[in-house]
Amino acid sequence: MSINRVNISGNLTRDPELRATGSGTQILAFGVAVNDRRRNQQSGEWEDVPNFVDCVVFGARAEPLSRFLSKGSKVAIEGKLRYSSWETKDGQRRSKLEVVVDEVEFLSSRNQQQGGGAPASRQAPSYAASAPSPAASQGHASPVQTPPPTDVYDEDIPF
Repeated sequence: MSINRVNISGNLTRDPELRATGSGTQILAFGVAVNDRRRNQQSGEWEDVPNFVDCVVFGARAEPLSRFLSKGSKVAIEGKLRYSSWETKDGQRRSKLEVVVDEVEFLSSRNQQQGGGAPASRQAPSYAASAPSPAASQGHASPVQTPPPTDVYDEDIPF
C-alpha cells in the first residue's frame, strides 16, 4: 500500500496565476515557502532554510480561490504530490514535483499580510477564533473577533 498525501503551511511566494485549458478547465498556480531548520556546518548555529513548493488547484474552485489569495498570505495546504517530466524544445529533460491542492485553510487575516498585498476585496475575512496571545495570558486584553453575519452559510462559500 502507498499513500500520497502532503500537508504544508507557509506563505505564498507570489500572487496566484489563474489560467484555463483549451477545454475550459480553470487552473490556479501559486508557490508556498516553507522553512526547514538545519545546523550550519561552519558556525554550528541552527538556521531556517526555505523550501519553495509549487501548488496547483484545478476546476471550479480555482477562480473563486484566486480572489482570496495574494503574495504573503499564510495558508495551510492539503493535497497530493504529482511528478511531471518533459523535454524542452532544445532537447533538455526537465521535471517538476508539485502539490495538487485538495484543501486550503487561510491562516492570516487581511491585517497580517506579509507580502505585496492585494486589495482588501481579494482577501478572505478571518472568522476563526485565534489562539490566545501571550499578552492575553499576562492579563492584557486582546481584540475579540466577531462572528460572521447570520446570513453567511458554508454552502455560500465558493470553495
